[in-house]
Amino acid sequence: MSQSLVDDTALGLARPVEAVTGPEPGRRIDVRRVLRFLVRRPGLLLSVLVLVLVVLASFRPGLFTSQDPLKGVPSQNFRGPSGAHWFGTDELGRDVFSRVVHGAQLSLQATLIAVLVAFVVGGLLGVVAGFVGRWVDDVLMRFVDVLLSIPALFLSLALVTALGYGTVKVAVAVGIASVAGFARVARSEVLRVRQAVFVEASRASGARWYSVLGRHVLPGAAGPVIVLATLDFGASILAVSALSFLGYGAPPPAPEWGTLISDGRNYLANAWWLTALPGLAIAATVLATNRIARALGGEWFRQP
Repeated sequence: MSQSLVDDTALGLARPVEAVTGPEPGRRIDVRRVLRFLVRRPGLLLSVLVLVLVVLASFRPGLFTSQDPLKGVPSQNFRGPSGAHWFGTDELGRDVFSRVVHGAQLSLQATLIAVLVAFVVGGLLGVVAGFVGRWVDDVLMRFVDVLLSIPALFLSLALVTALGYGTVKVAVAVGIASVAGFARVARSEVLRVRQAVFVEASRASGARWYSVLGRHVLPGAAGPVIVLATLDFGASILAVSALSFLGYGAPPPAPEWGTLISDGRNYLANAWWLTALPGLAIAATVLATNRIARALGGEWFRQP
């Protein structure tokens, strides 16, 4: 049995022998290793900090501002960034920083729904196609090819037009438009793991299909799909913001990030901060998410 594990490991088809026989003490949660990994990568550390702040703002906006994002003071309209108003004020005298902070809740809620829809639906299609195979694989992959042939933004626009306006409907439309990528990645990983020697040995020993799927195939194929979900998080933020910019998101005066940029574009000549600073918040969140996804995708496993 041990010789078989060694052979499988040499072929790259199974985990290392020490991972099978039992991890070293403290190997699973090595805080020093995590800290060393972050300290050596200041860009990644900054990205984690940015994402943590955005998540905190979406759940507890009161930690960052006490001002009402919907209440305006007309006498203070079009004030530039200052100590009293970090991101300035808009045409109604509303604090832009407060609107960006409270808008994080709406934008991240839509993004999480979109990623969850794409992860569940696309992952399910890929797992079924890769594990069952035969004509089922052909039918599902032709459906995925049709989705891939349509640009994601156009598909999102068509879906949200059919579903109607609103944050949740925008999120569902963006999620469905991202299903094809998840289905492709999940299928390829399931095919790779399904052909591994330890899976064949499990089948030969009489294990039922659902046992092989749950104990071997799904855990082995989940990693790249999770990394794709992290990477798709940033793309979904852009897609949700784009649809909100076009007017398909929550109706005014809801401070969605895309809506804030859309409202401020009419005042670019005299109030650049109305579009530039919410856009900077979107760009920082997307870049931070992509940096974290790149670290999860390979840097963590390549470190000594």
